[in-house]
Amino acid sequence: MTHLWQLAHGRSLGLDRYRLMAIVNATPDSFSDGGRFVDGSAAIEHAQRCIDEGAAIIDIGGESTRPGAQRIDAAEQLRRVLPIVEGVAALPGAPLISIDTTRSQVARAAIDAGAHIINDVSAGTEDPAMLALAAESGAGLILMHRLRPPEADSYSDRYATPPRYEDVLGEVKAWLLERVEAALAAGAGRGQIVLDPGLGFGKTVEQNFELLARVSEWADTGLPILCGASRKSFIGRATGVEDPARRVMGSVAVAVQQYLCGVRLFRVHDVSAHREALDAAARLGGRT
Repeated sequence: MTHLWQLAHGRSLGLDRYRLMAIVNATPDSFSDGGRFVDGSAAIEHAQRCIDEGAAIIDIGGESTRPGAQRIDAAEQLRRVLPIVEGVAALPGAPLISIDTTRSQVARAAIDAGAHIINDVSAGTEDPAMLALAAESGAGLILMHRLRPPEADSYSDRYATPPRYEDVLGEVKAWLLERVEAALAAGAGRGQIVLDPGLGFGKTVEQNFELLARVSEWADTGLPILCGASRKSFIGRATGVEDPARRVMGSVAVAVQQYLCGVRLFRVHDVSAHREALDAAARLGGRT
């Protein structure tokens, strides 16, 4: 299905082919790359490398969403992310920028500084003003499912009491469709919205793999799906790789499987590896 994703500042992005969203965490405590890009110049240089390697979007966040992470207030998030948003917006070619935050104050400032997309892991439940901001600004809006906030969550392979779902895909899907209705009621357009099942957020290893296996069942929503599997703990359990930075092959394998099932948007740490694999997968599907 061809889909033109509507974004802020009059931009749009075709999702008829795969697109890579490169992760740039301006945080000291993210699960995989925490501390690497807290310096603004290092983050902007990394963003340029990701663009050169094939990223269509740079996703910038100032608050870790790993299980157990401490919450960061809006002022500190702004201090971390705004110089990076401004620097990336000034790069040649005017790259697309996503702001990874649950706070509308942060998202608004980032959009004013040049961001085009809001990536909200709470799907607008943490700050109800986020949905109105998406409507007002025309920003792309990624709505993600999570069972509980990061500070109350655990890694997928470490639950003392596993999250319970009667039907994990059915419940995640129904919850996200309720959030779509809330976004539409706030004035956002369907063409702005992408759905993220929230792999690794309030799901066991088995539940994550069930969501992956049943991804084609999202087709009836008519909305694009984001795959955010990169380097996560459920991949480590499947591959036996403990170090998140070494989970590249498992992450790429999941991305290829998702691509062949119809997913076209991927949030990744390792841009070059995903680009090479997805280029090959596109040929298998008769597409480039």
